Amino acid sequence: MTVAASIAPPDIADLRAALGGRAIVLVGMMGSGKSSVGRRLAGRLGMPFVDADTEIETAAGMTIPEIFAQRGEAEFRDGERRVIGRILATRAPLVLATGGGAFMNADTRQKVKELGISIWLKAEPEVLLRRVRKRSNRPLLQTADPEATLRRMLGEREPVYALADLTILSSDEPHEVVVGETMAALAAYLLPTAGVSAS
Repeated sequence: MTVAASIAPPDIADLRAALGGRAIVLVGMMGSGKSSVGRRLAGRLGMPFVDADTEIETAAGMTIPEIFAQRGEAEFRDGERRVIGRILATRAPLVLATGGGAFMNADTRQKVKELGISIWLKAEPEVLLRRVRKRSNRPLLQTADPEATLRRMLGEREPVYALADLTILSSDEPHEVVVGETMAALAAYLLPTAGVSAS
C-alpha cells in the first residue's frame, strides 16, 4: 500500500499505542535512506533506533566488507538473519533499518511479519546510484559495472520488497519530508478510523 500524506501529523501517543510492542522495520535497496530516515523517525516517535548492519559488525567483530571477503556472502546472510531475528524478539518496540538483502530471506520476512510492520523505502535507480557512489563500502557493487549490477539487483529484489506492509517513495526531498510521509502512512495503516485519508 502506498500512502500519500494529506493530513496533519498524527498524534505520537496514538501511534505508539497502536504500534504496541511491534517494531517498525525499514527495508529497501542500499542508498534508499533506511538509516537516515530510520534515525529521524525513531526520534520523532521517541523509540530506539537500531541499524542491523552495525549490529552485525559488532557481533562479528569485523566490517561488512571484511565479512564478505573473509567468510563469503552466504555466511554473512546467515548471520544477518540471526541478528535481525534476535533484535526483533528481544528489543522491540524500536525502529530497525535492515540491509538491502535482508528482506529477501523468507525466515526474516516471516519474523518481521510476526513482530513488526515493514516499510519499503522505494527509490528510483538514478537516485540510488547517486547516493551509493558517495560510499565505497558496498561489497555487492565492487564489480566492473556497478550501475548494471544495481539495476539487476533492483529487478530481483523489488517484487520481494513489494511484500512490505507499506511503501514510501524515497526521493531527493529532504529526509524530514520522507519521515513525515512515513508517519502519515503509519497513521493510515494503524489508525484507519481516526479520519486519516489515504490515496
